[in-house]
Amino acid sequence: MAQEKELITAQALAKALDLSVETIWRYTRENKIPYIELGKRQYRYKLDEVIKALQGNTIADNASTYEAKPSKKLTYQDYLEIPEEPGYRFEILDGVLIKEPSPSVIHQRVSRNLLRILEDYFREIDAEGEVFYSPLDVTPSDYNVVQPDIFYVAGDQQSIVKDTHVDGAPKLVVEIISPSTHRKDRLKKMQIYQRAGVQHYWLVDPENKTLECFALRDGLYALVASGMDEEVVEHPDFAGLSIDLETLWNK
Repeated sequence: MAQEKELITAQALAKALDLSVETIWRYTRENKIPYIELGKRQYRYKLDEVIKALQGNTIADNASTYEAKPSKKLTYQDYLEIPEEPGYRFEILDGVLIKEPSPSVIHQRVSRNLLRILEDYFREIDAEGEVFYSPLDVTPSDYNVVQPDIFYVAGDQQSIVKDTHVDGAPKLVVEIISPSTHRKDRLKKMQIYQRAGVQHYWLVDPENKTLECFALRDGLYALVASGMDEEVVEHPDFAGLSIDLETLWNK
């Protein structure tokens, strides 16, 4: 019992050493510090033993607030070992760990409204297909673990739906942009989805009230439909799909 009281969490250890939690996790993964694994994603530490292990070494916290760069490219298996941290969600983009705050209210509101539209539509045209929403892990390619806000797996793609995650490229991926994810969604994720062969990639920007629909054309994304404010968007590749943007921005 006394020994258990000596154990502290990664968060407490990070605070005691004036480091980020990402650095503690990186040191744990690289076995630079001693730790005890109580269960899946449950790591505990003894402060005095960690300090002793780090003596003589340079303690560097060079991870940014939302991005931790490891010494090797991370995989899905590495992702499964990341300790959970309430209030944040994690992704791996091209082998790099990305940490972000949980979505905002407007983000979730827009996601909910669009989800309803897409569920109703795809239920009619593809009874075997499924529409999913975050948080659910997707591994579209090696060294990438993402949690799209909304995505559609067609009926003929059901083999990629596993018990714990989706292992492959969904037919449609929707990302809802926030100020902190603008560059990631518009550049990094677009490149990843394009390389993986995701046929359709949509970007929804609640702040500017816009919807952009990209589709693969000769291996590259082309803008095939878009709208803003209260316009109605009709997609050329999804017959009968009509999205009244005003319904996205309202409660």
